[in-house]
Amino acid sequence: MKLLQTADSVLASFYMITGDAILNYYIGTFLLAFLTVVIGEFTISLVYRVNRPHLQKIDDHLSNMGDLSQKALEAGDQKSYQACNKEANEAFGRSFFNKFGLSAASLWPCFFALAWLQHHFSAFEIPLPLFGYDVGYFPTFVVLYIAARLFFGKIRHRLPYFRGVTDMLMADPDKPKAS
Repeated sequence: MKLLQTADSVLASFYMITGDAILNYYIGTFLLAFLTVVIGEFTISLVYRVNRPHLQKIDDHLSNMGDLSQKALEAGDQKSYQACNKEANEAFGRSFFNKFGLSAASLWPCFFALAWLQHHFSAFEIPLPLFGYDVGYFPTFVVLYIAARLFFGKIRHRLPYFRGVTDMLMADPDKPKAS
C-alpha cells in the first residue's frame, strides 16, 4: 500500500509544476505519457533480449525456406516449391506474430496510466486550447502519448540504456522497428 501511495504522490507531482491548472494538466499528462513510453520501451528491450535467439531461429528458418522455395521454382520442381513455400509462409506467420506481440508489450503501462487518470480526472472536462471544445482525460492522453512516443524516438539514441538497445537492434539483420 505504501508503494501505491508513493507512486500516486510522484504522479500527482507531475500535475503541480506551474500555477495554471490547465497547463499543469497538459504538462503532467505529457510527463505521464512519456513515463509510460519509457517503461514500455524498457519492457520491449528486456523481452527482445530474452527472446532474441528464438526470433533469430524463426527468421533464419524463414530465410532458408524462402531460398529453398525459390531454388525449387527455378528448377521447375513444383512439389518441392509448394512444400518449401508452405513452410516459409508458416515461418513468416510465426515471425510476424512474435514481433506483433513484442510491439504490444510496450502498451501495458498505458493501462495503469489510464486507470490513474480515470481515478483523478474522470469527473473533469479538459478544455482543448485553440479548438474551443472540452474533452475527457482519454483523448488528451492518447494525443500526448503519441507526442511522447515521437519525442522518445528522437532522443532514444542519446539515452545511455536505450543507446545500447538501439545499437543492438541495428546490429540485427532483421531488426524490429525502433520507435
